[in-house]
Amino acid sequence: MAGTPLTELNRPLGQNRPAPHGKPWGLWLAMGASGAVGLAVIALLLLIATRRDPDGGEPMATALIEKRSPQSQASSSAPTTSTPELRTQASASQLETEAGVTVVRPGAGAEAPGSIVITIPDSPATIKLAPSPDSRLVERTRYGLLPKTGPDGATPAQIYARPLGPQPTTKPAGRIALLVGGLGISQSGTADAIAKLPGAVSLAFAPYGPELERTVQRARGEGHEIFLQVPMEPFDYPDNDPGPQTLLTGPKAAENIDRLQWVLGRFTGYVGIVNFLGGRLTADDAALSPILREISGRGLIVVDDGSSSRSLLATSATRAQIPAMKVDRVIDTVARADAIDKELAMLEALAREQGIVIASASALPVSIERIARWAQSLEAKGILVVPVSAARGFRNPSSTGSLR
Repeated sequence: MAGTPLTELNRPLGQNRPAPHGKPWGLWLAMGASGAVGLAVIALLLLIATRRDPDGGEPMATALIEKRSPQSQASSSAPTTSTPELRTQASASQLETEAGVTVVRPGAGAEAPGSIVITIPDSPATIKLAPSPDSRLVERTRYGLLPKTGPDGATPAQIYARPLGPQPTTKPAGRIALLVGGLGISQSGTADAIAKLPGAVSLAFAPYGPELERTVQRARGEGHEIFLQVPMEPFDYPDNDPGPQTLLTGPKAAENIDRLQWVLGRFTGYVGIVNFLGGRLTADDAALSPILREISGRGLIVVDDGSSSRSLLATSATRAQIPAMKVDRVIDTVARADAIDKELAMLEALAREQGIVIASASALPVSIERIARWAQSLEAKGILVVPVSAARGFRNPSSTGSLR
């Protein structure tokens, strides 16, 4: 009936429910918690913005600094007991030689008088040579990069040499410096010498052959220090011709400087030069003098290969103030295995007697094979193979004895 209020029995379901009684505590609690979290975040941001801690939360400690008088400081630093000196003083050069460290000190007129160059070797198995070319040690010419002494006094002989490396704990019975020449012409022979010979064996490359720079760098990568063979006139020239750009005596000696520069520019990274043949030229002091003057400013070692008893190369170079050495024995004059083995045994005897001996050989297959086999036996005998560049230092009587 219209206007009559509905009872609970006839009221439509789900409509006009009575309002719940009581207060909304759950809603208030949720709103309060959200507000507290928001306030905490705001407070943290304000703290970071106003307090810029440079330590960023790193652990901190406070130390007391006490100023002490000089007398008390001296008394506290003085040792309570005196200990005797455990080792005697050694010269700088002796320590450098024993440790295998190369120290290059500039001369008095160097542009950087306070600078030195120190090369420290790794273990014997991983001895690495300095990269070449070193921009300080080359000059650009029409024949390529020629060696020179650097503005700081560094020389190719010093920088490109193979370091000695750590020395043995016991004194060696003797040392042998071995130079194997004739490399670069035969690719197979050159590859065998690089791969089979110990890294301490020095290698000499002729100025001929393909890809010399790449081959030389591969040899240096295996630890071999490098020499450049300079073709020089023999007594039976031209029947015995060393090759193009041979340095000559007589009227054509005036062209020798140009020929020498062509040879010097064939590759980089060598520590010195060694004659290739040259019996007639090396016996002619007048022909040698201008050649040695050209070499003297280039920071190289000069080695006489010992092939001629009349050679003046080493003595003339020393007179020109160029570091020089002469080979004591050529081990493969007779290119037979038994003859080479006999010469190698002689080298051992000389090394024990004289302290150091310098020998040379050609890159013949039989020579490489016999030297490689022989070198494996030296450690048990207490004999070391050293780079040729180090031989001059060991000829000092204060080290391992001088050659008689």
